[in-house]
Formats: sequence, C-alpha cells, structure tokens
Amino acid sequence: MGMYREVIKHEVFPALGCTEPIAVAYAASLAAAQLEGELERVAVLADPGVFKNGFAVTVPETGGLKGNVIAAALGALVARPELKMEILSGATEELLRQAKLLVERGEVSVSLAGKEAGLHIDVTVHRGGGVARAVLSGGHTNLVRLERNGEVLVQVERDSAGEENHRYRAELKEMTLSGLVSLLDEVDDDDLVYLKRGVEMNLRVAEAGKALTKVGYYVEDLVRKGFLLSDVVSSSKILTASASDARMAGLSFPVMSSGGSGNQGIVAILVPYNVGLFFRIPEETILKSIALSHLVNAYIKCHTGDLAPICGCAIAAGVGAAVAIVYQQAGADIEKMNLAVNTIISDIGGMLCDGAKGGCALKVVSSTDASIRAAYMALSGHGITEEEGFVGASAEETIRNLSRITDDGMSLADDTMLSIMLEKRHGVPRG
Repeated sequence: MGMYREVIKHEVFPALGCTEPIAVAYAASLAAAQLEGELERVAVLADPGVFKNGFAVTVPETGGLKGNVIAAALGALVARPELKMEILSGATEELLRQAKLLVERGEVSVSLAGKEAGLHIDVTVHRGGGVARAVLSGGHTNLVRLERNGEVLVQVERDSAGEENHRYRAELKEMTLSGLVSLLDEVDDDDLVYLKRGVEMNLRVAEAGKALTKVGYYVEDLVRKGFLLSDVVSSSKILTASASDARMAGLSFPVMSSGGSGNQGIVAILVPYNVGLFFRIPEETILKSIALSHLVNAYIKCHTGDLAPICGCAIAAGVGAAVAIVYQQAGADIEKMNLAVNTIISDIGGMLCDGAKGGCALKVVSSTDASIRAAYMALSGHGITEEEGFVGASAEETIRNLSRITDDGMSLADDTMLSIMLEKRHGVPRG
C-alpha cells in the first residue's frame, strides 16, 4: 500500500461525534464485546488530550449529555466495535436509559492516565461477572491490547519509531512538501469517489448546523447586516462554522475526519472545496487538492502529535487548506506553498486547544479566514519569511520549529488548562 492510501486508511474516516469521546466509546465497546451478560462497571484511563477534548463536548445519541463518562457507558452497552468511530449509531433509547443509570450509580469513571505519549485510552469493563480490557494508543482506532478474564487476545508492541502499528508515520514525518505533492500521483478514480464522499458528508452536517443559532448563524448575520462582505471568504466561514456547530452540539450527522479529527476534516475538506467551487476549478483538481490537504494535515500531526496543546483544526488543517488552495490555482508551485505555510503558521501558530466544545467553531472560523488569506498572499508572491519570528526558511523547517515550541515551550500548557477546567467542575475558588 502506498503512502497516500496509508494516510487515508488510518486518518481519514467517517466519525459520528467528537472523535475523542467517540474513541472512548469505541474502546469501551471493544472490551464489552468480549463478554456476555449485564454490564456492571466501566473504568477509563485517558491521556490528558483525550480527557480534555471529552470534557465539555456534547455526545451524539445522548439527548444533549456531555463528556467521556456517558460516551464510555453508551459505547460499552452498544458493544458493536465493528461500527468503529460511528459506534453510537448503534444506540437506542433503552441503551441510553441504561447508560444514564450506570452513570447515576457511579459505575462509570474516567481518570487521567498521566503523561502518556500521544493518544492513549485504556478501558476496563466488568460484565456478567467477567472482566475485559481494551487499550487504544497512537490513534483513535489503533488497538494495541485486548484482554478477556486475564487472557491476552491482542498485543501489539511499540515499534522502533515509537508508533503502534503506524510505521507509515515515521516515513511521512521525514517527507517534504514536494514529496507530499508527488503522492497525488497515487490518487485514482476510487480515491476520488471517497474524497467526494467526504465533501458530501461534511456539506450535509454544515447544512444541519445552519439551523442552529450558534457561531455559523452569527457569522451569516454579520454578512446580512453589512459588517462582512458576501464573498467566498464569508461563505467559507459560514460553511465551516455551521458544520462545527453541528458536531459540537452532538447532532447525529457523521463527518469525514482528517488526522482523526472531525473539525480538522471540516476545515481540510470544506475550505478548499468552497474556494475551488467559487473559482470554477475542475472537480478533479478540487478533489486532488483536498487529498493534498489531508496529507499536509497528517504530516503536521506527525510533528506536533495527535492531541497537542495547540489547536489542530486551526494550525494543521488550516495549513492543509491553504496549501490546497495554492495547488488549485498554481499547481505544484512549492515556493508559493512554502509562503502559504509560513504565513498561516506565523498568523495563528499560537492558538491553544482547550478541549472540544461549542467554542471550537470560533477557531474553525479563524482557521478558515487565515488559510484563504495566506493562500491569496502566497499566490501573489508575498508571505512571511525566515526573517520573522520562529518562521523557518521552508515549510518543513517552520513545522519543525512549531513542533519544538509545542513539545518544549508549551509542555505545561495542557496541565495548566486541565487544572483550570477541573477547578471549575469541582467549584474550587479562583482568584
């Protein structure tokens, strides 16, 4: 399997709901499916990123309930791991009733797993007198351990690259922007069909989100009242914000993710799609630009990690969208792509991720705006250069610099944000 299809296979897939609590639900379903009988107890250990992203986001099929706890309970009761990141599509009113009872009785817990490297979810389920355990690590669906009553059913050791079952990431991390563009040669008709499916899926969720009086609505209202122009930038922001509004509100519409994130999929797909449509770019070129957007997003995530302190939908997916727009207008012009990457990272490179919630739509709007602006500037031959700040001489160097800032300079950011969030939940006085 070529690199392009490795990325698409592992990082671009349909997801119903915010991907972190849904991954918790999936892990719970994997464990529960190994047993029979009545569900008794569910215990989840989650890395800080998963804990943070599942803290305040509405979970689909729960009637508006929020958080990893209800996701874990409902996922374990559904117990249909073949549904993967659409696991909660198997929920029913009766299963939700049972999940609420388990939560009310204190039989479902979610705790911090400590300083795990990257995404890590460890779920233990007690059911029918038996015990099962499922561990996901290094990816939302990457099963590395499965146990039933002390018997190990699945065990995947870490490879030399430190990624469980993700050897392609080590190779992807060493690629260049030019190399990523060359991967588009692998895209065939079947790939184009899958890419178009992602567009259609994310357009549907955006349309559903327009019915909500949330961020997308207010951006559109700014256009109606003359504060913003009615142009491709505004229509793109309305589209992406509305889609994010729908996801964060827990509407039961799956989205095509990118880099394992639904909001990243919204930006990586809908921004180049809407811009390409406005400029009447041929459909095949638009779809290939979206493929490039996915590749760039995945490449950046290899450097910054799956769940970094910085906002992935802004910095990784937004960069992918900017490169895609340049590709639509200028083809494989690496110099212009470098300018676009450097400009958008210089612009919004410090945007923090404080977990998944309704406010993510605001960051999606900022990412959309910044990506189109950076692409336009680059197409005009202008952008931020290595003379400024932490920007490097190339896109690759800038992304490596961003990774250093994330890993070293912001090493305490997640801990601090989690501390603040937990203090709010438990009513700790702040002053």
